[in-house]
Amino acid sequence: MLFTSYQFILFVLVALILYYVAPKRIQWIVLLCMNMLFYVYAGLSGIIFIVTTIITTYAGARLICREKDRSVRFIEEHKCDISRDEKKKLKNISLRKQKMFLTIVLLINFGILAVLKYTNMFIVTFTTFNTVDFVLPMGISFYTFQSTGYMIDVYRGVADAEKNPFRYALFVSFFPQLVQGPISRWNDLKKSLFESHAFSWVNIQYGFERILWGYFKKMVIADRAAIGLATIQSDVSVYYGAYAFVGMLLYAIDLYADFTGGIDITIGVAQMFGITLPENFRRPFFSKSIAEYWRRWHITLCAWFKDYLFYPLSMSKWMNKVSRWLKKHIGKPVGSRFPVYFSSLTVWFVTGIWHGASWNFVVWGLLNSIIMLVSQERKPLYEKADNRLGYRKLKYYKVFEIIRTTAIVCCLQMLDYYRDIAEAFRMFFSMFTGGNYAAVFTKGMWSIGLSAADYIVLFAGVVIMFVVSLLERKCPVREQLAQKNYIIRYTVFLVIFLLIAVLGIYGTGYESSQFIYNQF
Repeated sequence: MLFTSYQFILFVLVALILYYVAPKRIQWIVLLCMNMLFYVYAGLSGIIFIVTTIITTYAGARLICREKDRSVRFIEEHKCDISRDEKKKLKNISLRKQKMFLTIVLLINFGILAVLKYTNMFIVTFTTFNTVDFVLPMGISFYTFQSTGYMIDVYRGVADAEKNPFRYALFVSFFPQLVQGPISRWNDLKKSLFESHAFSWVNIQYGFERILWGYFKKMVIADRAAIGLATIQSDVSVYYGAYAFVGMLLYAIDLYADFTGGIDITIGVAQMFGITLPENFRRPFFSKSIAEYWRRWHITLCAWFKDYLFYPLSMSKWMNKVSRWLKKHIGKPVGSRFPVYFSSLTVWFVTGIWHGASWNFVVWGLLNSIIMLVSQERKPLYEKADNRLGYRKLKYYKVFEIIRTTAIVCCLQMLDYYRDIAEAFRMFFSMFTGGNYAAVFTKGMWSIGLSAADYIVLFAGVVIMFVVSLLERKCPVREQLAQKNYIIRYTVFLVIFLLIAVLGIYGTGYESSQFIYNQF
């Protein structure tokens, strides 16, 4: 039941009616039932895994909370009978128990994810055995990260463990974000998820507008770019050089419009229920560096890795010991940098493999990390050069930085859509050695399945997305339109609806409803 299917639209309509007709005290129960129905529709086998995740993380958080409360209560009741050292010992024993609960649950859930998603990668890389035909449950990466993040927050004491298992199940299984995120935090989502909501035309209207914008990006822009991209990927012996350059641009358009379009639909559907989900993008192609780009792209995933992997790893006792040893035996610069470098490379290794169970994604992740680390190391040199030359004060230098960052991002993404590492690098270098640019840009552009009308629509779509991004630097376009005359407001969205109806891709030969990030 993917977002661009009629079944999904019908499902949302039925869910909305049931949600607002039901008594307010049981609205969250209605939503939970719809979540389970949505997941069962995707396949009965998958329900086992999400229920396992719900049960284990709920029980683990409750055990942690119970052990924490028991320890505090015991120390408080016997504070006059035990010494300071005994209190410290009791706290350490309690902390070890809490850490044990956390570790067991993390191993169970990430173990399930690893077996289902990465077994075949291990088999192909290290053995000669036949691959295993596992069915990957819908949204397993997203709900695993969301639920384990909740449990870590409980362990850290920044979130309270939910007592009602069914309310917690709603948090893990909220159906709009199961397909491709965003990854929510318990403290951010619980209020709007569980409180009662009166029917609101404003929420319905704003949600519908956001959904419409998402369908426009997905069906008019992304799926149109995917046609040309599929042809270029089909035969690298024919489509190289200038074709690889065109494919690089088409994939950047396809991925951005596809992923942000899906997130727009997710956030819009949630808003119709009165539920607020976190934003996942903030104009990433306006970034002036790779580090800034990743602060703007897939924000919730990057924040998850930063909070739950990078900081714990870089500030761990083991890392501090290694850092001190390196400072003593090799030198202070190496020892002081090692925690950040090692943690960054680890995070980006995991980020890469999260995106796909193949080594091209690992290389893609590590290259992102290396570029950011090198940029960080060269920063004093850049500042010194700028002090002498003052090039950062030039009028269009920021534009140059944005173009440079976009070019790097697009080149790295070739490791995504070509999948084979050697092939991706061959196609990258062929852009400079192919020598077929004149032929491709005169006649070859019509051989990849796109007509002149398609190119015009793609160009216009990119311009529209760019203009909307510029306008949203101040506030969301929906809010700006809400201040306009209702005739202007509804005309704009009627035009978008008609563009989707007339120009949306409903072609055969590829699965237009499949969002790219579903596979991740």
